Amino acid sequence: MAFDGIVTKAITTEITPLCGARIDKVFEPNKNEIILGLYLNGCNYALNICIEAQNCRINLTTHSKPNPQIAPNFCMLLRKNLIGLKLKNIITFDLERLIILEFEGFDELDDIISKKLVIELMGKHSNIILLDDNNVIIDSLRHIKEIDENYRDILPHTKYTFPTSDKNNFLELSNFEAFFNIIISNFSDILEANNINDLANQISSTFNGISKSFINSIINKYQIEKVDKSNLEIIFNYITTVINNIGTDNLSFESIKNKDDIIKDYFLTTKKNSEAFNLNFYIDDFYYSKETNENFKNYRNSLLKLILDTLKKYNKRLEHINQKLKECDDMDKYRIWGELITANLYRIPNKNVDMVEVENYYNNNNLITIKLDKKYSPSINAKHFFKKYSKLKNALEIVSVQKIDTLNELNYIESVVYELENSTSVNELVDIFEEISENDIFKERTSKYKTKEKSKIKKSSLTKNKDVSFNPIKYNVDGYTILVGRNNKENDYLSLRFANKNDLWFHTKDIHGSHTILRIDTSKPLPDNDILVKVAKIAALHSKAKNSSNVPVDYCEVRFVKKPSGSKPGMVIYTNNRTLNVTP
Repeated sequence: MAFDGIVTKAITTEITPLCGARIDKVFEPNKNEIILGLYLNGCNYALNICIEAQNCRINLTTHSKPNPQIAPNFCMLLRKNLIGLKLKNIITFDLERLIILEFEGFDELDDIISKKLVIELMGKHSNIILLDDNNVIIDSLRHIKEIDENYRDILPHTKYTFPTSDKNNFLELSNFEAFFNIIISNFSDILEANNINDLANQISSTFNGISKSFINSIINKYQIEKVDKSNLEIIFNYITTVINNIGTDNLSFESIKNKDDIIKDYFLTTKKNSEAFNLNFYIDDFYYSKETNENFKNYRNSLLKLILDTLKKYNKRLEHINQKLKECDDMDKYRIWGELITANLYRIPNKNVDMVEVENYYNNNNLITIKLDKKYSPSINAKHFFKKYSKLKNALEIVSVQKIDTLNELNYIESVVYELENSTSVNELVDIFEEISENDIFKERTSKYKTKEKSKIKKSSLTKNKDVSFNPIKYNVDGYTILVGRNNKENDYLSLRFANKNDLWFHTKDIHGSHTILRIDTSKPLPDNDILVKVAKIAALHSKAKNSSNVPVDYCEVRFVKKPSGSKPGMVIYTNNRTLNVTP
């Protein structure tokens, strides 16, 4: 359900008791949000005002957000004009998403001063506007200079004018018949067309403050499949009941979850609550969860793009190396040609020719034709062949090492891709970014992100500036503790520092995955094969092969797991291992 006029009315009804509170703080966490700190009767409150198109709202919040070290200009202006004033009144207009906060106080000469903060929650046209006592705009969070006559200028020193709307006011309807007649007059063929998919849009575009998502929630709740008068009456009665119960404990909040059990939407309903209903609490929690997920996805996608760009670069490098190696496949022929020409110089006329035919003593003295560069003598051509052979031989040595290094780098980059695809929190993204920032592969690219993406992640309210601690995933299998690393650095710490030498180490064979440790308790009997299989399944589950069957999983004692000097995070070698084939 969008933050429509019904939700706006319900929220402001709950906030109204704060009239009389003093403004003692103003924050601007980002370009779309203002937080007003209110103090009333010994209690502090935070009023969050957000004008981001998809998340515009006003509500009391308990979730703190990091603030820029230097306050933006609009924030400084609000502090100058509002701090010390008291919230005198909260004005709303039926189901309009327009709220006016009126403030009043005294200046240095004890003269009464008044200010207004206008909050327009209208999607991409949302705004926060500060007015003086003559309704002249002092400033706004967004400056709008509209050429289109359908919109208004929102600029400093101009007179504020209210937005206009040609929609009907639902609160002025006397009964269902009035509602029905307006629907029919606007959409005369609605009953004949029976287009249930367009019904929500038609109602939303006809009446102020009623969102499409709210109507769709009603349609889904009552499983309405047909557009007729009786079903329209169900919708009308539902809307009316919700509006009539605003400000009572009969109003309720229902969550809509996706297949991953994450709340994706909500809608208002009515039922008798055993405790006082607080819509602000639910709205605050819903949008905090929504923004948390959105921020996480944005951070992960930005990091994933960086990693995939690097992966593409190294794949191209590998193609180039393979091309060079292919050229080296024929290097011996140049040595043989040089030797054959040198051995037969006494038979070859000492003049410039474009080819010679000599016996090939490497192939039963069969005749072989060798093309020459006519600009040079046969002996000079032989030297050129030896030089080319020597060049390719040296290249083979260098490129062979480069291929090994590149394959190792690709293996590491793919492990980071696996980490990102399986990350579930911003803390994990911070760990991954720290890891790749320290790696030479990414240094050039991460340096561009450090002041942009990294700072956003580290200052996120989700991290709360805490250092990322060792926190592996834990399982309990028949009384045995299983630990699984969440990223490469944690894999290293888990396997090489935390685990005991007699613990068992599990990892999918030649497949990217997490290090998995089966803790061995000397007071218990050694784990039997059933337990080993269960742990192997956990290791396979935390790998790229989690959706595969018959996955090979190696295991050995931790004492046999070693980290080669200079190897990338998460890269180890192991011996004395056995293999189990399991299906996660």
